Amino acid sequence: MNIGRFFGRDNKFKDFNRAIELIVGSKPSNPLIYQLAFRHTSASKESSFKGFRESNERLEFLGDAVLGLIVGEYLFKKYPFKNEGFLTEIRSRIVNRESLNNIGRKLGLENLIESDGTKNYHRTSLLGDAMEALIGAIYLDKGYKFTRKFVVSKLLSNHFNLDEVISNNTNYKSSILSWAQSEGKKVEFVIVEEKGKNHSREFVAQVLIDSEIISHGNGWNKKKAEQDASRRACEILKI
Repeated sequence: MNIGRFFGRDNKFKDFNRAIELIVGSKPSNPLIYQLAFRHTSASKESSFKGFRESNERLEFLGDAVLGLIVGEYLFKKYPFKNEGFLTEIRSRIVNRESLNNIGRKLGLENLIESDGTKNYHRTSLLGDAMEALIGAIYLDKGYKFTRKFVVSKLLSNHFNLDEVISNNTNYKSSILSWAQSEGKKVEFVIVEEKGKNHSREFVAQVLIDSEIISHGNGWNKKKAEQDASRRACEILKI
């Protein structure tokens, strides 16, 4: 459900609360905590504490921890005979920035985010960060039981096919490393460029096989850039 159509009216505060209610499934008891969840650091405001500016970063930190716990508990119970390595890998595929960005985009979170207006939602982790901050806000406002129900029923059930998540090996870097080892090749991952500042930062990576450049990739962090370059290398090398 994308909530973009609820904006553009005169009463923005009322529209915001209605959008939160539609996403969360319950009226916010503390609307201010949700407003903070969507305040990017570029739009941070001075607080009553000297030197501290309020943004969604602290809620993002909390939401990341809560989301990891809920997804971990869900997988632990759903797959009672799978080992720790399997559970860790599947959890990481579910809670990674790309997945959270996609969910945030489907929910229309860009209509709620307060920023300086220069952020490219398709090339940064801004939507994924807001998704985590929203989960942190829900946890503070509604408690763990409600937050778990929200994550399981509205995020996991609606946006993930676990069979596809399990069968889809998206760790292209590991694929390249395994291939190089079997072929007796030397593989290197090199960050060759860094663009932008802070949350608008973008990295450019290269994959080299036996010192020969095979591919380039981009990402909002070094790991993402290396994965993107590895994906392109897998396509070129037909791995």
